[in-house]
Amino acid sequence: MTARPDVSLARPRSKLQLAFGREANLGDLAFRRITALFAGSVIVLLVWMALEMGLASKLSFARFGLGFVTSTDWDPVRDQYGSLPFVFGTVVSSLVALLIAVPISLGIAIYLSELAHPRLRTPIGFLVELLAAVPSVVYGLWGIFALAPWLRETVQPLLAKTLGFLPFFRGPQHGFGMLAGGIVLSIMITPTISSVSREVMRAVPAALREGAIGLGATRWEVVRVAVLPYARSGLVGATILGLGRALGETMAITMVIGNRAEISASLFAPSYTMASVIANEFTEATGRLYLSALAEVGLLLFAVTVVLNIFARLLVWRVGKLPEGGQL
Repeated sequence: MTARPDVSLARPRSKLQLAFGREANLGDLAFRRITALFAGSVIVLLVWMALEMGLASKLSFARFGLGFVTSTDWDPVRDQYGSLPFVFGTVVSSLVALLIAVPISLGIAIYLSELAHPRLRTPIGFLVELLAAVPSVVYGLWGIFALAPWLRETVQPLLAKTLGFLPFFRGPQHGFGMLAGGIVLSIMITPTISSVSREVMRAVPAALREGAIGLGATRWEVVRVAVLPYARSGLVGATILGLGRALGETMAITMVIGNRAEISASLFAPSYTMASVIANEFTEATGRLYLSALAEVGLLLFAVTVVLNIFARLLVWRVGKLPEGGQL
């Protein structure tokens, strides 16, 4: 018998595959192109926003240059504008919120994922997430009528008496100020951080917990040795989401922070955020330079948010590269 020539079982590539890639089906090709368009539209939108704000702030940048970022003078009457107090208020209020919210959120997440009775996890988790559904203006009203008087009459006098040797707890005690703004923001970002942290902890393999228990670890040691090291990159990501919410919040913090363009080390002192000054003064800005200065404040807020998120993403990447139990 004569040997048959080898016949390749692979289908020959069509002209459509050679021209457009691996899809031979027009539906697959269209689906890939459409989804790629959707993904690219996000980048286009971000660039478009930055360009529009840059064009709107062109007059202010030409007048003040980089001094706009370093100046503390904000005087619409004399057309003198500087954004440093707003940058300071935005960053510090967000950091205060994180200092308060992160430990509480981690405690909630650890309890719901590791310690709570199964019958309690769903209702408690629902109540925590319900905080995210409350409108920000309601938080602001609660801050005006409940939080600020409580801080003025109870918390701030106690802090001044016990920790008054620190510059953070000195000065007049009005209730409104950086501390009130940080507390309101911490309440608003707690549902985000706790919910994401809980899901991250639930994704930890059960074998890690069982191995730690088999070695004689207590419940706390299981969390500290097995759960938290495995979930640390996700926990940092949850904190990033909370930080993004805190940086962009407008109405609630506007109602309790005091809205005064000054820089003070005291948490009792009033302050201002970039989002708040835009919301408060945009409707009354009549001059071209005034509007341009507010647009530049918006561009700065955009830049601060992008820079902090890039830094946080690098931190997540760095944490994810560490060995278990490694140090930053």
